[in-house]
Amino acid sequence: EVLLPLLVERGLPMTWYVATQFIDEQVEFPNAGTPLSWGALREAVSTGLVTVGSHTHSHVTMTRLDAASSADELDRSITLIEDRLSQPCRHFAYPKALAPSPEADAEVRRRFRTASLAGNRVNVPGRTDPARLGRTPIKRTDDAGRFMDKVHGGARIEGWLREQFDRVRHHRAVT
Repeated sequence: EVLLPLLVERGLPMTWYVATQFIDEQVEFPNAGTPLSWGALREAVSTGLVTVGSHTHSHVTMTRLDAASSADELDRSITLIEDRLSQPCRHFAYPKALAPSPEADAEVRRRFRTASLAGNRVNVPGRTDPARLGRTPIKRTDDAGRFMDKVHGGARIEGWLREQFDRVRHHRAVT
């Protein structure tokens, strides 16, 4: 209701990564967050500006997943996105932006054109591994100047610090 009209007004394309279990079962996010519905996602996709990518099915961290568990999480998510939105699912974002196990990495590379981790860095075509794209969090407190700094690759130290902190904070996390 808020973001989509702004994207349309500005003609700004965006990829939204979804953990499909939250949408499919309307599971509340931590801190009382309400997931979108499939209908709302279809509306967003219909603008031509929104691409929907996978964020696994249950938001499981992939740091210790074996190949079979990874495949199950990814395939459930892909199937739901493609069935409900009638568009291919070609992009992926790792939950909690944590690097995957080697087995999970292989499963992600088999299924997606791109996958993103942490990093606060600019992704340079031809020099950035498409399965290791950096992603930069945009916060509500970021004003327009801070947003533009991030768009142009600023906040690398913040990104590195966040990545180190998250590795420790989510070391034992499952979802």
